[in-house]
Amino acid sequence: MIQKILTITLFATTLIFSVQAQSTWSLQKCIEYARQNSLSVKQAQYNIRNAELGKKQADYNRLPTINGSASLGYQFGRTIDPTTNAFESQGIGFNSFSLDASVVLFNGNRINNAVKQGKLDLEIAKLDGETTANDIGLSVANAYLNILLANEQLANAQKRIELSRTQLEQTDRLINAGTRPSNERLDFLAQIARDEQTIIDAENLVNNGYLNLKQLLELPPNENIQVEQPIVTVPVANPDQFTLSELYAAALQTQPQIESGEKQIQSAQLSETLARSSLLPRLVLFGSLNANYSSVAKDLTNPNLDNRVIVPNPPETVLIDGQEAMITTFDVEGITFPNKPYFDQVNENFGQTVGLSLSVPIYNNSSNRLALERARITTLNAEVNNRQINNFLKTDIQSSISNARAGKRSYEAAQRTVEAAQAAFDSAQKRFDLGAINSLEYTTARNNLDQAETDLIRAKYQYVFYLKIIDFYQGKPILLN
Repeated sequence: MIQKILTITLFATTLIFSVQAQSTWSLQKCIEYARQNSLSVKQAQYNIRNAELGKKQADYNRLPTINGSASLGYQFGRTIDPTTNAFESQGIGFNSFSLDASVVLFNGNRINNAVKQGKLDLEIAKLDGETTANDIGLSVANAYLNILLANEQLANAQKRIELSRTQLEQTDRLINAGTRPSNERLDFLAQIARDEQTIIDAENLVNNGYLNLKQLLELPPNENIQVEQPIVTVPVANPDQFTLSELYAAALQTQPQIESGEKQIQSAQLSETLARSSLLPRLVLFGSLNANYSSVAKDLTNPNLDNRVIVPNPPETVLIDGQEAMITTFDVEGITFPNKPYFDQVNENFGQTVGLSLSVPIYNNSSNRLALERARITTLNAEVNNRQINNFLKTDIQSSISNARAGKRSYEAAQRTVEAAQAAFDSAQKRFDLGAINSLEYTTARNNLDQAETDLIRAKYQYVFYLKIIDFYQGKPILLN
């Protein structure tokens, strides 16, 4: 007895911890989690960030460009002295600095159009991100409803097997009493086996439904989650009143891919304008600052005369007024000049430049013309793509209306089938209890009822999902209650 109590206590404790370990997920929680963690949504977010950077770059292109450079080195052999521009056969150390700046004054309004395009591309990326999030939301809602459908089918299968076991017990009592033949017990055993198989199939559907949902949520397959089990009721609606024109008009205002398609056309048109601006002149204001230093530069203003020597040259004969005369010239040797200090050189060699640069495209292998033609084709392609988006939306809405109408009729037909099968089963139950029919006829009526109930559950969830799609196109949130 004590061992039995311990076993029950241990089982209850394990069950409690197991339930606590499971996190309960509502439909809204699943949709929000998927939108935050889906890889497709993350890619859309990266595209948005990339578009933001592109817009910033377009804005910054209005500003001047400033670049600095410096060089330090040593040249040897027959080289040019940077201070005299004379060839020298000695080693020379050098150092130079420069600061360059430029700003575009005119380039065919290219910068302004690029700023407009950057803003459009950012809006397109955000709209495409919304489209991706909406698609994820619909997929999650479908997976969530499939789990609820499988759970309800599993619950019904478990009820049916309990009914079959109860019927077997009742049949055993009738057999023992001699009112029913013993072979009828085999029919109910076969029915129980079929019910067990149905339970296994339903459990497999539940597991597959959770795997699909976890995949959409980017959760590991072994993550233990449990969806909420709300009471799913069929909304009061009349799909026959839905019209394509009304739903399409509403969807045009709520579906982000429509606005994205229109903005893509505008962006393509700006690309065409940008390509056309490459055919226009470009005017740039530029300026620069520079300075340099050389290790062989001499300070010619401070000669060193300590070792000065006057050296006479050999006499030369020259003619002066037709008369020959001897003259002697003298060279001064031994005069040296010190190296010019570093900062003195930088200060003396400091130069400034300012000017205008005009570039006029004349012929560039027709690249500008071809770029303009390609941009035009891109615009035409964007227009076609936008028409396709609108056509796809119109087709999807028409299909959703047809599915909703057919779903309602299927659901109503399934309800009538269940009512008829229930009445037939109730009659079969009474006749079987009275011995008017055998077990085969009884189980046939029972199986017909089971199949009708299964079809009703499936029809209900299909119809609910079709109505949720209609709500989605109307801009309504996806809710189950």
